[in-house]
Amino acid sequence: MDLSPRVSDPGDMDLLQMARLDCDWHGENARALASMTGEDMEFKGLAVLGVAGLADLAAAAIPEGEEPWFVITGQHVQKLGGPAGRLLAAYARKGIRTLYYSFDESSRTVANFAEVAPHLDVLIHDEMPLAPAPLRANCLRIHRSWVANLVPFAAPFCEEPEERILFLGSRLGLTPHRRRQIEFLRDRFKDRFVAVCDHSMPVSGRLHLARGFKAGFCPEGRKFATPGMSATHTDRPFWSGCLGFAPVSEDSRGGGRLEELHRRNLIWRYPHGDLKGLGEACERALAAGPDERRRVYDHFNRRETIGTVVADAIHAAGAAA
Repeated sequence: MDLSPRVSDPGDMDLLQMARLDCDWHGENARALASMTGEDMEFKGLAVLGVAGLADLAAAAIPEGEEPWFVITGQHVQKLGGPAGRLLAAYARKGIRTLYYSFDESSRTVANFAEVAPHLDVLIHDEMPLAPAPLRANCLRIHRSWVANLVPFAAPFCEEPEERILFLGSRLGLTPHRRRQIEFLRDRFKDRFVAVCDHSMPVSGRLHLARGFKAGFCPEGRKFATPGMSATHTDRPFWSGCLGFAPVSEDSRGGGRLEELHRRNLIWRYPHGDLKGLGEACERALAAGPDERRRVYDHFNRRETIGTVVADAIHAAGAAA
């Protein structure tokens, strides 16, 4: 797809590359959802509609014995436009249920959230608290944001990866705090530390990282300090765990989002801003044995991918209906 009409400066090659990587990332969400399996459910398949296909869904025949779900993610809900409420109401009348996995501060930043909210069966969000919104009383609300947009176990587990640490980030997030961390790790670990700051990477390339790296440096996200996201994180620890890395992660100033994983020894934690603690956490991660890393790998692939989270939410919504 030619992305040049869709970016603010078509002559900016770096911007076009970032747009391409974003498209790739969202495309992988669809592939992960297409791989869903679930308890007491059979998923018949995934159709990727695009805006043009929304009206077709409202007119489509529903096979007997099937329950259709409309799943939408991220800021894409704004593509539904002003008629979003009418569209989702028409879906509901037809028996189509709606799940919105917002990833971020949708109740505060999505322009048409108030029109969408009354028609949601499931809202998975990363705001605490949600802004006042007209959600239905029986809408299942799940506070859980970033997970891995990977097909579970797509990357084989590597018993003996290279003793190296990978940081994957974005130039947009290279704050002075982040630069201090990167320079510290470069000085301490030399060529055993690799920093990639190109926003993201082609998702197909992620599967080849497991042999080359043993640990993933996964600090907080760029929205770390905003009130609604003070306890959030990026998706990096989750897909790092799915690849078999030992995820090294900061504690959140607001507390909480990764605390359970920390208590269960599924991430290697260090205090925010503590360079000595960061170095020690990386050393512990590099020293992790294959059994320890495989336990992390199994957990993240079984519990921390977008397909698993959505399938579990659909199952829970069905049980509560």
